[in-house]
Amino acid sequence: MLRVISAIIKIGLASLATGAVLSALNISAAELLAEIGLTPERIFSLLQEGAAWAIPNIVLGSMVIVPIWLVTYLLRPPRN
Repeated sequence: MLRVISAIIKIGLASLATGAVLSALNISAAELLAEIGLTPERIFSLLQEGAAWAIPNIVLGSMVIVPIWLVTYLLRPPRN
């Protein structure tokens, strides 16, 4: 777990440093997105569409996986 937290902190610090450099060069996120043909509104729309697709599938899958995991967990031999 410590490795995951360490990686998250490193990514956060690298992102902060990169953002500060880009800000000093007067480059904004909207400008970068415009260069590749996207807008912040389109990104938000894509995220909403992705969530609308993913959430029902996650719930459906968990309706199968969770009971199987529970039965497997309950039938596992006891540990010392």
